[in-house]
This record gives sequence, structure tokens and C-alpha cells, in this order.
Amino acid sequence: MTQKLVIVESPTKAKTIKKFLGRNFKVEASMGHIRDLPKSQLGVDIDNNFEPKYITIRGKGEILVKLRKAAKNADEIYLATDPDREGEAIAWHLTHVLKINGDSPCRIEFNEITKQAVTNAIKNPRLLNQNLIDAQQARRVLDRVVGYKISPLLWRKVRKGLSAGRVQSVATRIICDRENEIQAFRPEEYWTLKGVFYPDTDKKYHEFEAYLYGWKNERITPNNKEEIDQILSRLDKVTFKVERIQKGQRKRKAPAPFTTSTLQQDAARKLGFSTKKTMMLAQQLYEGVDVKGEGSLALITYIRTDSTRVSVEAQNSAKKIIESKFGREYYPSIPNVYKSKKGAQDAHEAIRPTYINKTPDELKDSLKRDQLRLYRLIYDRFLASQMTPALYEVITIHINADEYSFRTNGSRKIFPGYTAVYKEENDEDNTDEDVNLPPLKEGQLITLKEWKPEQHFTQPPPRYTEASLVRALEDMGIGRPSTYAPTISTILSRGYVERDAKTLIPTELGQIVNDLMMEYFPSIMDYKFTAEMEQKLDEVEDGNVAWRSILQEFYKIFSQYMENAERSIEKIELEDEVSDVICEKCGSNMVIKIGRYGKFLACPNFPDCRNTKPILEEVDAVCPKCNGAIVVRKSKKGRKFYGCENYPECNFVSWDLPVKEKCPNCGSYMIEKITSNGKKIVCSDKQCGYIYDSRRKTSKG
Repeated sequence: MTQKLVIVESPTKAKTIKKFLGRNFKVEASMGHIRDLPKSQLGVDIDNNFEPKYITIRGKGEILVKLRKAAKNADEIYLATDPDREGEAIAWHLTHVLKINGDSPCRIEFNEITKQAVTNAIKNPRLLNQNLIDAQQARRVLDRVVGYKISPLLWRKVRKGLSAGRVQSVATRIICDRENEIQAFRPEEYWTLKGVFYPDTDKKYHEFEAYLYGWKNERITPNNKEEIDQILSRLDKVTFKVERIQKGQRKRKAPAPFTTSTLQQDAARKLGFSTKKTMMLAQQLYEGVDVKGEGSLALITYIRTDSTRVSVEAQNSAKKIIESKFGREYYPSIPNVYKSKKGAQDAHEAIRPTYINKTPDELKDSLKRDQLRLYRLIYDRFLASQMTPALYEVITIHINADEYSFRTNGSRKIFPGYTAVYKEENDEDNTDEDVNLPPLKEGQLITLKEWKPEQHFTQPPPRYTEASLVRALEDMGIGRPSTYAPTISTILSRGYVERDAKTLIPTELGQIVNDLMMEYFPSIMDYKFTAEMEQKLDEVEDGNVAWRSILQEFYKIFSQYMENAERSIEKIELEDEVSDVICEKCGSNMVIKIGRYGKFLACPNFPDCRNTKPILEEVDAVCPKCNGAIVVRKSKKGRKFYGCENYPECNFVSWDLPVKEKCPNCGSYMIEKITSNGKKIVCSDKQCGYIYDSRRKTSKG
């Protein structure tokens, strides 16, 4: 019997694929990359046309022995690594270490791990795509040259352990630029005026609100209380009349199925997942999970994609589910097709379920909690993307008040369409709550009950979250689907950026490095330059540009920057700030240092005295266990949490910020929860369920 070997990246993927193949197939895993550039040196011969020096990755020896043995005993070998540049490069490296004939059709690929997709791929092997390999090599060498050239410079000039990268440095700049905008922002005052009205003829006293819109047919925004008072005095004795009523219908189209970027954004907004966690869970769902009674099943299609395209087969499967569950009116007469963003590679389908009949409810006993939550998000989004629009009846009422005009809007959902499955929480104009208005007629008089003037101040631009940073990177054309999560993880782990709740804030260290990079490596830090470099890598993939020519062109500019930086940057002494905390070991005033996870206290007499301690920031609350102070701490992964100052004697901890108020229902401590709708104060005891609604100044249980 002919022995056939299939090589994939992970044991989970191997387990899922093996069940689709016969006994004459053996499936092995390479555990990711088997070869790479060495960590201990540059690994790129710049003078020899950027020739990379690849070595076997440390720790992969046993795996390589196992793969060589399997390859030696196989009559046919198929390389089934992921269907992207990196997967192609892994397959190429495998041909070298296993001495597989790279000129033979040994490469197979599939967008989903199903029996049909895998068996079709086996029947149609292809040659390795050298353009994909070259594009990946170009990216790898570019990033290695930038990182391994600039990082030692930072070590010598600033501090040991710093690093720079072609994409990570630009991502840090985006966050620093936003922080600078926030610091430079000066709020401006403005006012709004709402009136509470009711129809003269309405015996039920149906109240409604209308807002000040304009004066003499021009839109106005009062800037201060004096202007509001002047307007109110002019409105003192006017008659309010319904001048015009506009009625119409509005459609809200279904959102496109997920790409990598939109999945990361929605998982952050709706589930609170980091980009790293989203991709880890998505990888598990893509490679396969154990489903009761069926073994290992791959539940979603390939997860690194910028395409919104779906197959005709997937559309037909969705149609059957939608029509049977909701009715024919929920499926459009012509299937929905979505345009991918400009510059999208469109190599793969959008992220969708591989088995549309596997509903989240059916899988709840087979998936872990977070796997199920992400699968439900993907499943619902795909199903919604194939459905008809939601239809709303909208009404705008124009009210005349002498020279002033007021407006009010109402809406009512006529047909739910895709919203029967999925709600877009990020859409500010999106609400499923009907806004009802009393039955009014044009020319009808209405009566004022009261005025509601309100002072406001313009707000600075919001800090980036992981979701909004991914969107910014995608909109600017910086990075690709596979790079968003690693880039964010890198700038967090390097200590250039830290999380504050869900927002990303540059650290002092991040600002220093960013300023240096901006001054001495302006092109590397330029948004447009970085985006154009991504486009050039795409051109390599398309076979239009030689990969080494991109490196040559880049290095001409880069080497000049390096020479100038080496010559011009003077040693930066980061002076330690002296604190009033006394070292209990030697009696010196401890100093504030910056480490990987932020600032900490250290004895200035290092190395004779090695005493260190965290800087404890107190919050306005007391420990519910011992009445000690609550302080801010950080986990080993840099995540902020709250604990008692008397640790380890007191082990109280909370991921959410405790507040000083006690729950009036049960007496437990209260915490501040951050949701997509803002902050709210809730009881820490979930069984109590008490919520403080600050908008109404009332409480509810």
C-alpha cells in the first residue's frame, strides 16, 4: 500500500484532518516554523544581496527527526500548512530540511478544514508559490534589519532591553500622537436646549421632548449661559406650533461577514477580548475542537483574511437555515455580496462557520465558555450578513417658535430583518428601542411644560482601545491581518504602551523612544511610507517586483539614517526620580525606575542593595476584608487589578475598580464596570444584581 504523508503546523489540525483520510495517510505536525533566522545575530548578509541565513530553530530537533523518518518512509508528501504567505514559507522551509523536491506538486491548501475541502486539495496538489515565499522573506528580512540595527543603538544610547520594529514603532507612534492630541486639547463650552411639550388636544398628556435647532433658518449652537438666557427670554411668550411633519422609511443593511480586523474589533467591543485572545480562540475553532459524538471538528474557516467574499455553497446553506427558522421574507431575492476594502488581498473567504447546521446552542456542551462566545459571534454575524435589511419608519417633526425652530425625531421598527440575529453595538445610530411621538398634525399648537438647558464641553479624541487601534492600522494600510495581534502584544510587552481599563496609553519610556525614532528615523515612522511598503510586499506576492530590490531601495535610506543617528544621538541619561520611601534594608531614599511593567521603587545602592518594591497607587475605597487601603497592582502579563495593601496577610483582589459606597441591598462592596455604554456602578455580588443608575440618580435591584 502506498504510504502518504501530510504535514501541517499543529497537532490539533493534524487530528482534525486525519479523520478525513484513509489508513494509508499519516498526518504529522511541524509545530509551526521549523527554520528561521538566528536570534543571536542579524542573520542577514547585507553585502551579499541580503542573503538570509536560516537555521533549525532551537528545540525543534526531535520534531525534525520524527518528520525526516516519516518523510523517508512516504511515497508521497503533501504540505498542508496555512493558506497564506507564512504558511507557504513554512512549506518551503520543510522542503529544504526534509529534502523534498520543491519542483514537484507537493503543496495543498484549503480555506476550511472539512472532508470535502481536504480531499479536493489532496486531488489537486500544486507547486510551491515562489512569489508568496519571496513576499514573506522580504517582510522577515526587512523586520530583522530594522529591529537588529536600531535596537542595539537604543541599548547604547538610552537603556538596555529596548527594541524598535518597522510596524511596532509606527503603532506606538499612533498611540503617542493621540495622547499628544489629548494633552493639547482645550475644551470649549456649548449648550443645548430641550423643551418638554405636550399637545393642546392630548387629554392623556403625552409628553415629548424637542431640541433647539435654529434661528431664522440657520443652525445655532449657544456657546454660554448668557446666550441661553437670552434665548429663553425671547421664548418666554411665543406660541409653539407644528410647522412640518416628515415621514419616511429607512433601511439598515446587514453587516458584512467578519474579516480578521472586524472580528478582533467586535470581539473586543462585545466580549471584552484582547486581540491576542481573539486570535488564540479563533485558531482553536479553525483547527478543530472535540465535539461530543463526532470527534475533532473544525468549526470556522481560515481566520487570517481581509476578504468579505463567501462561497456560493455557504450562501445556499445559510439560505436554508434562514428560510426555515425565520421565513422567506428574511432572505433577499438576490444574495448579499460585499465589497472588500481597497487594497484587500481577497485570497480567502470571510470568516464563517464551516458547518452552518452546527448552531452555538448545539455546541454549548462541547465548547469552553469563551470558545462558545466567539463561535456564537462568528455564527450570528455570518447568518445576519445573508439576511434582508432591517426596516424602520422614521418621523421628524419641525416646530415653529417665532424666529426659532425646534425638532424632534421618532422611529419604529417595521421589520427586524438581520437584527433578529445580530445587533451592531458600535453603531451610534443603532437602537432597537422604538421612539414614539404623539399623533400630531401640521399647524397644531403644542404647550411647553418646561425647559431643560444643559451645559456641555467639547471632548478630546478618545484614547485608542485594541479594537480602534486595529481599525486605525487597517484604515492606514499598515500591517496585514496576521500582524495586528502580534504588533499590539509586542508594544505592550516592551512596556511602550500600557492598558488602563480598555484604553491604551503610552508610557514615559514609549514617549522617549517614539520621540527618538521620529527625529532620527522619520521615514520608518511615516504612516504613508509604512503603508507603501506593505503595498510593495503585495507586489512581490503578485510577481511584479523582485523582493531583493525592495530591500536594496529601503536600505539606501535606512543606512543613512543609521549613520546619522550613531553620530548625532548623545547618551540619554534617564535620571531616577528620588522618592520619600526609605529602603528598609539600608536606609537610603528609594528611587523610581522604569521597568518592563512600568514604574517601580528600587534602592539607589544597587548592586550592594538589591531591594525593590512596587509603587502602590491607592484608590478611594477600603478593603472589604480588613479595612486596609485598596491599591493598584499589575499581573505578570501587565494587566491592572486591585488588591489590599496588607497582602499577603490579606488576599483581597478584584479585576474591577472597587468604590467606597456599599450596596444598599446586601451591604457588599460595589465595583465600577466599564461597558460599551460607559461606566456603571454595580454590586460585586452577582446574585444581588444591584445597579446604580447615575443618570436617574436612582437605584434598582
